[in-house]
Order: sequence, then structure tokens, then C-alpha cells
Amino acid sequence: MATLIPPSVIVPPANSKSAAVESEKEKVDYLNLPCPIPYEEIHREALMSLKPELFEGLRFDFTKGLNQRFSLSHSVFMGPTELPTQSADIVKIPTAHYEFGANFIDPQMMLIGRVMTDGRVNARVKCDLSENLSLKANGQLTGEPHMSHGMVNFDYKGKDYRTQFQLGNGALLGASYIQSVGPHLSLGGEVFWAGQHRKSGIGYAARYNTDKMVAAGQVASTGMVALSYVQKISDKVSLASDFMYNYMSRDVTASFGYDYILRQCRLRGKIDSNGCVAAFLEERLNMGLNFILSAEVDHKKKDYKFGFGLTVGE
Repeated sequence: MATLIPPSVIVPPANSKSAAVESEKEKVDYLNLPCPIPYEEIHREALMSLKPELFEGLRFDFTKGLNQRFSLSHSVFMGPTELPTQSADIVKIPTAHYEFGANFIDPQMMLIGRVMTDGRVNARVKCDLSENLSLKANGQLTGEPHMSHGMVNFDYKGKDYRTQFQLGNGALLGASYIQSVGPHLSLGGEVFWAGQHRKSGIGYAARYNTDKMVAAGQVASTGMVALSYVQKISDKVSLASDFMYNYMSRDVTASFGYDYILRQCRLRGKIDSNGCVAAFLEERLNMGLNFILSAEVDHKKKDYKFGFGLTVGE
């Protein structure tokens, strides 16, 4: 009886299936790209780490919610205020002011108003006119001549793009547009016209972001070049850096900072090429009670600032 020899079986390589899955993941559907962030916020992550709300002196903020949508706020600030001078010397005078605020926050509308003891009145409005179109407005009234200002923005959010139109006092007109060109890359541009000063400008921007990093660049005809990079080390730690250059005045500034989120506090700090070192600590003492520490040292100007405060209410 003849020996039966089974036909040879070709076994595919073990990694062929994983390679096919990876190739499917690499395919990009350019008709379903994500919507980018607004043009004016392309450096958002870097600004949060490198530019906290530093202050000098004592600050106390209290917010009382009257219902789910309406709340009142009270703020007291006591500390020195720096006066502009022609010389390199720093002149500070002690100041103190009280600020009263009212807030109305709704899923489709936000109204915020502030009144200060020095006579300034600030107002902010955000209203969703439709699912894709929103209106934002802000203004300030002061007793000083030519210091009051106001601006209105119309923002339209498309499927994979955003556009904005700005109208401000002083015959200020502006428009911006940003488009997603890939799953992680977005490109945009802006134009503006300041009729009061007879000046116009144009700018371009690019942003690349993943789950671990964000890189953004911006250049404008006014002479400004801005670069920023944020690396997310973990869910609690991120490092940030930025580079600012003005090719009209030849001013250059580079800074490096960190953002560390602990269980009960958040610590941010930075150091820049001008010799300025800053740190900002927010400590959660209890539900609705936060302690704030702010410190900034400018070695070049010999200017030292320290502040602490309390925030009560959510």
C-alpha cells in the first residue's frame, strides 16, 4: 500500500496579523477629522503651565451660590502696585481694593459682571446661538479717558474646522480660521485691521498634538514668533517650554516650566532667560477651601514678589 503523504501546509508568519491590524490603524479617514481648538488657544497647555495668575500681597476670594445657575462673589486684594517709570528703578505704592461680582452660568449662556472700588466695571457674555455658532463679548468701563474698551466675537465650529470674526472699539476688525489637516495636525491663519491706528497684519499658526505632547508655532507680520512645547510625563506631571521672538525689536525670551498635580494640590513653576523664577501653589485644604501661594523673583531687576490668599466657595 502506497504511503500517503499529506500536502504541505503553508503557515503564515506570526506577525502578519498584527502588521495588518497596524496598517488598518494607520489609514486616515480625512472626511472624519477631529475639530481643532480655537485659533486663539493654540498655546493653551503651555500658558496654563508657564503663566499662572501670579500676584503680590494678600488676596481673598469668596463665592456664594444662590442656586444652580446664579452666584455672587466677593474679592479683597491688598498689596503693592507697580508704577510705570522712565528709569530702571521699580516704584511701588500700597493699594487695596474690593471687587463685587455676579455670575449667571447656564448650559447655553454665561454672564459675568465685576464692579471694583476704583470705578472699573467689567462684563463678559458667552451665548450659544446655535449648536455651531456662539457669541462672546467682553468690555470694561473706566473713569479714565480712552481706557474703556469692548470686543465682540462670533465663533463658528464646523466638523473639522473653526472660524472666528472679531469686532472691537477703535475700528478693530479681525478674522481667524483653523483647519484639521490630519488626526493630530491643524493649520490656521488670521488677519486683522486696526482702523484707529491704520495698522493691519496677518498671521499663521500650526499645532500638532498627541496623547503625550503638544507642539504649537505662530508667526505674524507684526514681528512676533511664538513656539511652545508641552510634554506629558504622566497623568500628574507635565513639562512645558516656550520661545518668544520679535524680529522688529530683536527681543528674545525663552522659558521652561512644570505642572505637577498632586492629590490635594497643584504646583506650577517656571524659569526664563531674563532671570525670572516663579512658582504658584494651590492647596485644597477642605471642600470649597483653597490656599494659594505665589512667588516671583526677578534677579535682573532685583524685584521680589510674594503673595498668599484664600479661596472660599466653588
